[in-house]
Amino acid sequence: MSYRKSAAMEKTQSSGEFSESQRAGLDVRQADQDRTLAGIHRLEAMLAAAAPGREQEWRSEVLAALVALEEATAEEADNAQAPDSLLSDLARTQPWLRNRVRGVRLQYQQIRHSLGSLRKEMEEAVGPADYADMRQRLGGVLTGLRHQRARESDLIYEAYYDAFRADLATEANRKTPTDRHQPTDKPEQDND
Repeated sequence: MSYRKSAAMEKTQSSGEFSESQRAGLDVRQADQDRTLAGIHRLEAMLAAAAPGREQEWRSEVLAALVALEEATAEEADNAQAPDSLLSDLARTQPWLRNRVRGVRLQYQQIRHSLGSLRKEMEEAVGPADYADMRQRLGGVLTGLRHQRARESDLIYEAYYDAFRADLATEANRKTPTDRHQPTDKPEQDND
């Protein structure tokens, strides 16, 4: 690491605020997390839908939701691999966390592989869908995905709190404009 980069990190760390690129990384990660969470919820809803007597329709709906989740996780994984991602920043600036970053990325690859395998199996299936088995198997992958997301969140929170003594939630709220519908300390003025 160059002296200039070290000095810039020291300045950021001592001020307790994130740099613009770190804030951008937080924004990208949040958008990725939101998109993946929406995909998880959609797949869960399709898995919970009635299947007996409508196996083909059920399979089609589950497959569409699975494809959407697979696309969301692919984009999230691509963004996490980018050189300017939060995980890359952690691996670069906090070398003692490189193995944990690698572990999170490997676990994510395994989950994506499982999603792809199940999607391919559903696409190639003939005959009635074994919906009970598919619910159980996809439920297991969704549990793994939740676990991976929690591990990643814990790692990022721990690393950034350690480096900057700043809470990610507080930092994220600093950039968000106050919702005008939220209560404030000021009484509203009547313009009648």
